[in-house]
Amino acid sequence: MRFVSEKSGCYALATFEEDILYVGLARNLRRRFGQHLDTPEKVSATANGRAIWFFWLECTDLEKVERTWLNSHALVHGVWPVLNKVYSPTAI
Repeated sequence: MRFVSEKSGCYALATFEEDILYVGLARNLRRRFGQHLDTPEKVSATANGRAIWFFWLECTDLEKVERTWLNSHALVHGVWPVLNKVYSPTAI
């Protein structure tokens, strides 16, 4: 966890095989990573596997990057990542 940046950015939770389970954004990536570790839904196994990777990109245009990642995933797989349940507002 100490290697995760404290800057703002977008991130993805992924399985060992790098299947994306969740895409999000955060003003502090390290704090958000810690919050996910305390969320049973995010650390439990899904039908696609268990999240073990936390990929991130430091950026300032959070909403644009997050929406692009979500839309790219939907374009390839036909659906959003399994843990992104609803079309959420992009403001944090």
